[in-house]
Amino acid sequence: MVIEQLATSFIASAAFGIIFNVPRRNLLQCGFVGMIGWLLYILSMRLSANPIVSSLAAAFVVTVLSQLLAKIYKTPIIIFSVSGIIPLVPGGLAYDAMRNIVENQYDVAVQLAAKAFMISGAIAIGLIFSEVINQVIRKSRL
Repeated sequence: MVIEQLATSFIASAAFGIIFNVPRRNLLQCGFVGMIGWLLYILSMRLSANPIVSSLAAAFVVTVLSQLLAKIYKTPIIIFSVSGIIPLVPGGLAYDAMRNIVENQYDVAVQLAAKAFMISGAIAIGLIFSEVINQVIRKSRL
């Protein structure tokens, strides 16, 4: 089951790279970043069972990998980070929250929406935290 999830996350990340007009030579790297982020998410979920912490850790690693690959391939970081984050986005939770609103189950909808919002915030914090650490390291070398 994990192999199928990794393959799907690789394909999804690379496919979103195509949608975002990533250069063809970088599509495999985009898929790789998304797959590694999802692998870390799965492993973290098995250890902590907290999707918010798992999303934070995976987003952090996705950004670190994106920074590394951007230096290696001399491309903008955003090429790798946007594609790599796609598997972590809580679209299914947001969909379920909306479905419960339509079905007049507001108590469940609020819980799901809050969880989706917190996961999205954790992803954003992971991206920002990694970039801040990168900036601090670069400035300390000067």
